[in-house]
Amino acid sequence: MKLLYTEEEILSSVGRVSRQQLSVWVDADLLRPVLHEDGPRFSRMDHARLELICDLCETFDLEEDALSVVLSLLDQLHGVRAEFRALAQAVAAEPEEVRERIAAALKQGD
Repeated sequence: MKLLYTEEEILSSVGRVSRQQLSVWVDADLLRPVLHEDGPRFSRMDHARLELICDLCETFDLEEDALSVVLSLLDQLHGVRAEFRALAQAVAAEPEEVRERIAAALKQGD
């Protein structure tokens, strides 16, 4: 898979979106291509996000406002998952005694 796509390449690769719709979603900040002197460049994340946007629009017939809310919530969830992974790695690096205390404290919270 490519690292960066031109507008033509991303339209061809996804195939379910028009140039006009892509422009609307970029203008709405749902996609954030990197601007180059010869046009925008879309990352692999933009590619995956564009596929998701197309799926959401086709499956749920979401309007732009609702689409923006759904994507914002997914972005937040992704951020929380990254923070949780970092926390889990930090806890795993602690001595066994500390990990046991943390596990006990988590069980008390249930």
